[in-house]
Formats: sequence, structure tokens, C-alpha cells
Amino acid sequence: MNRLLKLAIVGLVASCGGGNFSAPRQLDNACAIAAERPAYLRAMRATERKWGVPVHVQMATMYQESKFIGDARTPHQYALGVIPIGRQSSAFGYSQALDGTWEEYQRNSGNRRAQRDNIRDATDFMGWYMDGTQRQLGLSKHDATSQYLAYHEGRGGFSRGSHRQKPWLMRVAGQVGQRSEMYRQQLVACRRA
Repeated sequence: MNRLLKLAIVGLVASCGGGNFSAPRQLDNACAIAAERPAYLRAMRATERKWGVPVHVQMATMYQESKFIGDARTPHQYALGVIPIGRQSSAFGYSQALDGTWEEYQRNSGNRRAQRDNIRDATDFMGWYMDGTQRQLGLSKHDATSQYLAYHEGRGGFSRGSHRQKPWLMRVAGQVGQRSEMYRQQLVACRRA
């Protein structure tokens, strides 16, 4: 009996632990993402209510940043092609927030315990950041393309126009805008169903 109790406790702890950090199965279907991971949709709706950033803009940004993988990290860099020298950046989690920006969010939001691999905290971070972008740069929270450019480059980089020198980034931002519109249409359709 003692052994069975230990196994049950270990199983319970394992099921409550680190969470499911894998990507949803159907990344091109907002309704399927919401059905497979209802906590994602709840978190994004809470962020939409709090910060005014539409769910579809959050989803498209998160798709581009992490493919909805909670413990996503940037790739390692290598010296001489074989010696690991660290990661490309400190970006981590669903939102791929950098260490410094995440710490600023923790201070400003009062949520010092926020974690980048927690979907609620990650969506709240995105809402906080995009709300600040609208206030500082005047970019609409509904404009996924421009919000993504400011998210990727930082507000200072965006205001300096650093994105204009990066054709690959302009292309990616356009894809984020298209995906946001696709997700918007899908979410409308699945609400009707």
C-alpha cells in the first residue's frame, strides 16, 4: 500500500508539473487551437478585456514568436561551427520576451512572479506591451503587422525605422498580419457554429 501511495503521489505531481509546452496540433486553425487548449483562449480573452488587444492579434504574434510552445528558446550560437557560446538572445517562452523587457513588465505590472512559460502571464505581457506601443507610437492594437514590427524591433527601433532595412522582417510582419486576419475570420466562424 505504501508503494502504491508513493506512485500515486508521483503521478499526481508529474501531471501538475511543468505543463504542456508542445505546440497545438493544428496551428492554422484558431478554432482547433482553442478546442485543444481552452486555457489559451481564456488567457487571450482576459488580455483582450484588460488591454484591448484582440485575440487574433495575440494568436498571430504568438504563432510567429513561438508556435505556441511554452518553453521556446532561440537557437544556440556556435564558434567555429562546433563550440556552443550561448543563445542568440534571452528570448524565452510563449511570447519570446527578452529578459530586460520581461523584468520591466514584472515591475510595471506588479506581478513579480509572472513567468514567460505561463500562458496567462505571456498573453498579459503581450497585451501590456502592445498597449504601450499604441500609447507611445499610436499604432492600432488591431494592426497586427505594425504591432509585430514594433514588438520585434522594440519601440525605439520601430520609431527609428530599423524594420525598413530588413526585407525579411517586413515579409514576416506581413505574414503575421495575414495570419491575424485568418484567425479573426476563423474565430468568428467557430463562434457561430
